Amino acid sequence: MDRPVSAVNAVPLPPPLYLVDASIYVFRAWHSLPDEFQDSQGWPTNAVHGFARFLLDLLERERPRHIAIAFDEALDSGFRHRLYAAYKANRDPAPEALKRQFVHCKALCAALGLVVLAHHDYEADDLIGSALHQHRHSHRGLIISADKDLSQLLLDHDEQWDYARNQRWDVAGVKARHGVHAHQIADYLALCGDAVDNIPGISGVGAKSAAVLLAHFGSMDALYERLDEVPFLRLRGAAQMAVRLREQRDHAQLWRQLTTIALDAPLEGCQPGLLRQSADPELLGGLCQTLRFGPLTRRRLFSAAGVNDPGSATAAGPDHSLPSSSEPA
Repeated sequence: MDRPVSAVNAVPLPPPLYLVDASIYVFRAWHSLPDEFQDSQGWPTNAVHGFARFLLDLLERERPRHIAIAFDEALDSGFRHRLYAAYKANRDPAPEALKRQFVHCKALCAALGLVVLAHHDYEADDLIGSALHQHRHSHRGLIISADKDLSQLLLDHDEQWDYARNQRWDVAGVKARHGVHAHQIADYLALCGDAVDNIPGISGVGAKSAAVLLAHFGSMDALYERLDEVPFLRLRGAAQMAVRLREQRDHAQLWRQLTTIALDAPLEGCQPGLLRQSADPELLGGLCQTLRFGPLTRRRLFSAAGVNDPGSATAAGPDHSLPSSSEPA
């Protein structure tokens, strides 16, 4: 396939680096698929089955050469929790049945020859941001996630892809979706807060007010440098808002530390360019047996892996295959 060409300067674009935020697709399958799927030990595998379908759809559709799958291992122990103990404290701990399935999902990616990114101190967003930052000289980013936080990473030629809704946007499309520009996302969330991550923001500053402030000042730093201008803005309660911004300045700086994606997370052992590696047919076959994938899913997995199935003649068991779909579960 020919490399895409930029319409602006007719220069071929660099190859895409696919960066997948795995957790959103694992959680979606966990909540949407019935728990009738079970592994050989009787544990539920609905999340693995749904994630496998999403992953197969992606691999069959895009055939990526440079790809990494990022998982969260720092949901309650990362550096942000040391900065703010209540970070994500509003979330219930993952049940053991789901934790086991995350392990299987990572193993499945590794068996397919995909680079797996996970770290005890950094979230998947940080790993995606760091991988993209390290490869900007050679690749354009294609971030597969609906998470608005990740839009802050977009630069020229990068894209974000909400795979389930098949919606894609570039850096120019961020404002239409979120009300602020890509480079303002971290400041925006610091000001208005992010309930999903239990970040309070500045009291009395909502999403619309934060967008107006950033449209006027450009950044949170500029806002605080020119704080005396806030009472004169056409914002309801602008004078009191200026008082709260001044009183909560230290909090605003802390919230921005939490909302800013790290670009220096360690990526140990990764292949240059996050190039897809050869699959492991023995590991893949073992997972198919353990997870009780049916014949259809097994065939699709080995086809996507580009290797022969050593157990095709002996694979048996109930058909728990999930049909192909243009969208993940």
